[in-house]
Amino acid sequence: MSRILTNLAKMLLLRGGPQYLPASWRLMALLVIVYLAQNFATGQQLEDENAVFKSLAAISLQVFALAGMLYWRRHLERFAQTLSALAGVGLVFNAITWTLLTLSDPGSDQPLLALTWFGVFIWSLFVDAHIYRNALSVSLSVGMLITVLLLAASYITIEMLFLV
Repeated sequence: MSRILTNLAKMLLLRGGPQYLPASWRLMALLVIVYLAQNFATGQQLEDENAVFKSLAAISLQVFALAGMLYWRRHLERFAQTLSALAGVGLVFNAITWTLLTLSDPGSDQPLLALTWFGVFIWSLFVDAHIYRNALSVSLSVGMLITVLLLAASYITIEMLFLV
């Protein structure tokens, strides 16, 4: 377990990739379930009654896109490791973001908090791009393009499904 945590920490520092995680379907399922549970809990605290469905929609899009890209690049054997990596680092970024949200006060200006949140967002983009770069054997710029396109597709999908 400590090896998995060490490898996730290295990915957060852009020093390691998903290839250093075990190719375990059980680990992948566990991380995805914990990731979804974390999203559900955060959604409950934010009083978002659609949090579970939004999380399921976003992760489903990511799973299908990842499987398609890995199949296209002929690296489908990397699926479990890559999804484990994305869910694992997602847990860390969700925890950081949730902490920042609990510190926020909508009634006052908090430029340092906003800047910190923005920095975490940019950091998460680079980490995901780094994971895609390693998994798909592409450049970091292509990994970033994939990351941004998936983020945009996820946002559009959720907005279309859950317009209020």
